[in-house]
Amino acid sequence: MNESIGDIVLEKAPKNAKYTSPDIKKNILNIISNQVRTMIRKEIGDAKFFILVDEARDASNKEQMTIVLRFVDIDGFLRERFFTIVHVTDTTAATLKKEISDALGRYDLYIHNMRGQGYDGASNMRGSWNGLQGLFLRDCSCAYYVYFFAHRHQLALTAAAEKEVSICYSFQN
Repeated sequence: MNESIGDIVLEKAPKNAKYTSPDIKKNILNIISNQVRTMIRKEIGDAKFFILVDEARDASNKEQMTIVLRFVDIDGFLRERFFTIVHVTDTTAATLKKEISDALGRYDLYIHNMRGQGYDGASNMRGSWNGLQGLFLRDCSCAYYVYFFAHRHQLALTAAAEKEVSICYSFQN
């Protein structure tokens, strides 16, 4: 639908170019995800924000952490945006803090603008002295910790979905 893209991709591209190799697909997805994060950053503007973080092992047994941002937009509406998935070498509080700070810093989102943090009940996350909560509170005393209750709901829904055949089928398609 975009003439300039159509001209390059359809008219000037080699006729054998299919752009279907795994590396090309990953590059395209990286470009798109960076654009989405840039748009989220613009949407946040100078607003204060709240982070929701959870970590788990993926199918290949690697630790990964998701970061979701919650903020009030310029029109006064509460927004919640999935921001990124970060692969982490371990789940110590110090490593998680560094990775979160780095991921946010790449888009000029700074810890001193954080007004809340939400995690599950794992000790590396909620520990008030050496947990992620405590580490962020040392840098920003306004970043209050809230237990991430949605984590419990996700676990309950997953357990229910595994037992109910009709629910399993709806997620397979």
